[in-house]
Parts: sequence; structure tokens; C-alpha cells
Amino acid sequence: MHMEPTGAGPAAPGAAARAETGPVTAKELGVTNEEFRKAMAEVRRRVDGDELRGVIVTGVSSGIGYATAKELAAYGYRVFGTVRSAADAARVRSELGYALYPLILDVTDAASIQAAVQEVGELMEGDCLAGLINNAGIAVAGPLMHVDLAEMRRQFEVNVMGMMAVTQAFLPLLGARAGSPERPGRIINLGSVSGYTTYPFLAPYAASKHAVEALSDGLRRELMLYGIDVIVMVLGAVQTPIWEKAEQQALLERYTQTHYAASAAQMHQMAIRLGREGMPVARVARAIRLALEASNPKARYVIANNWLLGWWLPRRLPTRWMDWVIAKQLGLTRQAALAEEAKRDVLSDDMSSDGEG
Repeated sequence: MHMEPTGAGPAAPGAAARAETGPVTAKELGVTNEEFRKAMAEVRRRVDGDELRGVIVTGVSSGIGYATAKELAAYGYRVFGTVRSAADAARVRSELGYALYPLILDVTDAASIQAAVQEVGELMEGDCLAGLINNAGIAVAGPLMHVDLAEMRRQFEVNVMGMMAVTQAFLPLLGARAGSPERPGRIINLGSVSGYTTYPFLAPYAASKHAVEALSDGLRRELMLYGIDVIVMVLGAVQTPIWEKAEQQALLERYTQTHYAASAAQMHQMAIRLGREGMPVARVARAIRLALEASNPKARYVIANNWLLGWWLPRRLPTRWMDWVIAKQLGLTRQAALAEEAKRDVLSDDMSSDGEG
């Protein structure tokens, strides 16, 4: 049973020392901000006589993206981390220091993507990026009968089209160009076990991750032309508060008057529990680094807390069996619906009786 990537190379020299070094300001060095920016770019390129290799990580403001940026920075990479606001940029810079170079980027905004590509290109000075980690994403939940189609489009716009927009834009810097360096970069896309097993009310998210799988396969086979490898990290439950956020609760409340109210609430609580009990983000970050450094990486790495129940078994059971098990667990059978209707009728009659004089 394979849980995490293997075959990684050794850590960069002096990584621990660099990770402990505090940020230095332009004022302390007595130079202008522009001179400082260029000087720091050059310093980060050469440590202990070795040139650092740049990596793009999307969505580093929190969660897996933040942990990945921290992991890669500690191991001597030049991390270009994308965030969507100046406030997030200032925060992650202050927390991670100058090992991180924040980029203001929205994966759905072509102009911000192109601006980031130009900025990174100038800082890399012709060097090839070591990797692109497509982490940024959102999760839309709800019964397909009622889910807002605008939100479903947004799901695909961020998780699928956004991933492709960033990938296309940065491919030349990864080595997909004439006269590119001998060491092309790698692309690591964050997938999910949901891309293989679709649970009720998570279908919009699962569909986007299924698309990520297909696009990753296509990219990997096409980019062999340039020697650029494409790897998918198939993740199980990760410790994240995504399902506890206010917008997720508001989303759930939309369905309180539908026949899916009780089942959706149960699934929501299950998602919250999985988020609390899932694997730590540091484990995912380490696996990403190892996949980036492995001499012969796999096309996919499955990383799950419970490999048997969370990955192997759902994909081996007959589809109709899975349908029945999930329906029984969440009360999605016809019998459950009739029982719920009868319960509502009883409550309605009781309220009517209470109102009689």
C-alpha cells in the first residue's frame, strides 16, 4: 500500500539555516525598494553556490497552499505564491519571510495571470521554473436538482478553467519553448478521491476534480514533447475548515425547504467531521515536494488517511452496491422520503391542533 511519494532527492544545502533567517528590510540595507527587490531576487537565486529553482504555488493564503509554500521554501526553492489580495500578500510575506515572493493573482482573471507571468519571468532571468503546483480551488455543494447553475459554473471556472489558464500561461517558463533549458519543470495538479467516487451533494466539486484528472492525463501525454511531466496528487480528507465556513452554512440553508434537507444536513456534518479528522496539511505538502523531486515520479499519488475505505473499497464495489450503501446511510431511499413526509404531516397536524380554541 503506497501512501506517500518516495525516491526524493536530498534537501538543499543550508535549508534549515535559511528557514530560520528573519526578513530583512530595504531600510536596514540602506537601498531603495527596487534595488532591494532585485538584490533579494539575486540572493535567492544563489545559495551556497547553487542556483535556487523557482516554483509557482497557487492559493498560498491558507491550507495546503500555505503549507506547501512553507515546505518548499524550507528546502531551498524560490517560491512564487499566489494570493488574491494585498492583505494576504503582506501576511504570508511577514510569516514566511523573503523565501516567499507573493503574487497577486486570480485564476479567473486573465490580466492578473499575464501580469504574474511577466513578473516571474523577469525575476527568473531566463531560468526555467522547477514546477507549477495548481492548488487554488473552491468547493460548491448542494443537491443537483436545486444547485444554482451560476455557482456550478463558478466551480468549473476556478477549479478547471482557472487551472488551465494558469498552466497555459506559465508553460513557456516551465520549458515549453524553443531553446528552453535542459531541465524542464513539472506540473503538479491537486486532485481528489472525489474525482473517482461521487457522493451526494458533492457532485459539483467531484465533477471538477474528475475534469482535472482528464486534463492532467492529456497534458502529461502532450507535454512529453518538451519533457515536462504532469503529476496528480489524489487527496483524501485533509484537515481544513472549508466546510465550516459561513458561506457553506448559508449554502446548506438554501435547501432546508426541500426533500433533501435532512440528508444534506447529515452530509454537511460528515464533511465537517472529515475535515477535522483528516490528514494534516504538512503531510500533503511533504508529498508534493517529494513528487517534485523524485527521479521517476508516478503519474498519480494517492494520499489518504484510510486507504482501504477512502480509496480502494469504493472503487472496487459494484456501482449499485455503492448506491444502496450511500442511500441508506444518508436517508435517500424512497422509504425514507415517505417517512419524512409522514413526519411532516404529523407535525403540521399538531401545530393546527395547538391553534384551535
